[in-house]
Amino acid sequence: MSSPSPSRRSSSPESNTDGGSGGGYAENERKRKRMLSNRESARRSRARKQQRLEELIAEAARLQAENARVEAQIGAYALEFGKVDGENAVLRARHGELSGRLQALSGVLEIFQVAGAPVDIPEIPDPLLRPWQPPFAAQPITATPTGAMGDAFQF
Repeated sequence: MSSPSPSRRSSSPESNTDGGSGGGYAENERKRKRMLSNRESARRSRARKQQRLEELIAEAARLQAENARVEAQIGAYALEFGKVDGENAVLRARHGELSGRLQALSGVLEIFQVAGAPVDIPEIPDPLLRPWQPPFAAQPITATPTGAMGDAFQF
């Protein structure tokens, strides 16, 4: 494609000589410039196409890596869900067992009350009802002499 095909060349004597009207030379020059411009435009178009292809390949690789990361995260969440679901099943079973025991004890207590037996039920402290109060008495922290345990945290 570096030179025009022989069938497209002008073979008239006016276009090959300098002494003619000059229109043939200008026409050939315009064709040559247009051909060079078209070649340059095609080269730029191929470069843009190649750049776009490289961008798409990079994006595909990035998306594949992200998919792998998300799939791994989903797998980890599925394992965690399985553990939590198992713990919930244990807690539900324990709740059912304790509810049954409570109903049974309530029935026994009711029988005692109906029979007229004195029933003294001490209040059982529930730390869940007062979360701001610790369930144990506050104990002061005492310092120990340097010789006994004072050097335990020194390196």
